[in-house]
Amino acid sequence: MMKTIDVILNLAIFLASPLLLIRFWRKTGRKDREKFRAAFRFFTVLSNILCSVTALIMLIALLAGTVPEWVWILKYIGTAAVTVTMLTVLLYLAPSVGKGWYDLLIKDLGDMFMHLLTPLMSLVSICVFERRGMTFPQCLFGLLPVALYGPLYLYHILLVPEGKRWNDFYGFNRGGKWPAAMAGMLAGTFLMCLGIMALQNL
Repeated sequence: MMKTIDVILNLAIFLASPLLLIRFWRKTGRKDREKFRAAFRFFTVLSNILCSVTALIMLIALLAGTVPEWVWILKYIGTAAVTVTMLTVLLYLAPSVGKGWYDLLIKDLGDMFMHLLTPLMSLVSICVFERRGMTFPQCLFGLLPVALYGPLYLYHILLVPEGKRWNDFYGFNRGGKWPAAMAGMLAGTFLMCLGIMALQNL
């Protein structure tokens, strides 16, 4: 029964991102392909795609009857990425951009899945149905999405020529304080990973 529930959760996580991207493409892609491509600048979109791919790999492993450690680690990395998305919206974006949690989490179906439902499904999946204990070195793998995306984001808002720069849509360089923002994101992600490790080791 638990395996069946986990299969259903991983299938739902896997399907969420492609279906949302198709929905977004139909709504904007034919009219503005640049807007569709620009969506892939956001950590929210990238983290959900990563989580979708890792859920598919986990789903295949579950149906095959054996989940290797590397598959479980990949699923953890994907889960960590979308959990960062959820916590960033809850603790940083909602208070700082002038929109409430309703606007960012519930108002739009896509936002509801990317910012809330997919992270929660992923956490329940790995911390309840796939729990196997976690070592500290394994815990550190959860830092990878932020550690890789952070420099990419800073490069595109600070170093790219003016006409090609991204808008600082996360506000991490507000007041020129990007070093503090980067350190804060890494520290927050580290604490989150410790929290997931604690749940794994209950």
